[in-house]
Amino acid sequence: MRIRPTLNWEPTGDLPAATTDLSAVVDAVRAGGVVVLSGAGLSTESGIPDYRGEHGSLRRHTPMTYQDFVGGEEARQRYWARSQLGWRAMTRADPNAGHRAVTALTRAGLVTGVITQNVDGLQQAAGARHVIELHGSLNRVVCLRCGRTSTRADLDRRLRAANPGFEAVAERHRAARVNPDGDVELPEDAVREFRLVPCADCGTGVLKPDVVFFGENVPPERVALCRETVDGATTLLVLGSSLTVMSGLRFVRRAADAGIPVLIVNQGPTRGDRWAAGRVELPLGEALSTVVAEVAAPGPGGQEPVSG
Repeated sequence: MRIRPTLNWEPTGDLPAATTDLSAVVDAVRAGGVVVLSGAGLSTESGIPDYRGEHGSLRRHTPMTYQDFVGGEEARQRYWARSQLGWRAMTRADPNAGHRAVTALTRAGLVTGVITQNVDGLQQAAGARHVIELHGSLNRVVCLRCGRTSTRADLDRRLRAANPGFEAVAERHRAARVNPDGDVELPEDAVREFRLVPCADCGTGVLKPDVVFFGENVPPERVALCRETVDGATTLLVLGSSLTVMSGLRFVRRAADAGIPVLIVNQGPTRGDRWAAGRVELPLGEALSTVVAEVAAPGPGGQEPVSG
């Protein structure tokens, strides 16, 4: 029997109460050396829903798992048909105030590392450099046979050529809601008619988005880089993540075990609250803009102002 990956988490026991006071976050950021661990909640203000919030996509949508994707042609056909429409919606999304605030803090040298669980590329689009993409990126495609990577834009062109009638389908479903994994709802008849294309390099390989699906392991070298980044932090700041899956939660636990303070800004309890020094419950764009404003004035050591 196939074991399904953990998709949901329900709070158990007494968790620390949340606050709307940002002073601890401001103090930590002002001191510098902060590492950010961001989740889908950071992108909701860009029009991309999170997985588990009040309007989270898991309420209406079960994301593709790695086991399903590699297990059959039908699942891959369904994924790529729906992703062909969803990826286009993703490319139209713009970075929001939260992304811009994180970028401003990295440029000021106060945030020294960014680990994102998001696959939408919006943090990088906001100008942040050296972002560790824990779960990969929808903008890349990998061949499961030869391992070659290519751009999603290149695959988009090839899929358009193989599916000329799909443009009419895309037009009819232009307003469909996109999910954090780039998936949208499509009728079964549109899915059944969708033609896949093989790897352009080896000619036969199965193409997969270069993202870590539910049920798939994060590459070990990426995990090691994240551990090294977290180990060098003075504070780990979690932004917009429920920390339901272990891929992100393990870094919270690692920081706490090492005595590195963990602060969380998230609307709703998280699986990491018991290891955190505090959780702030505010919209991220508002909260992070406030943090930038609070640390903008030059400090006693002549620190350069932060600009968004």
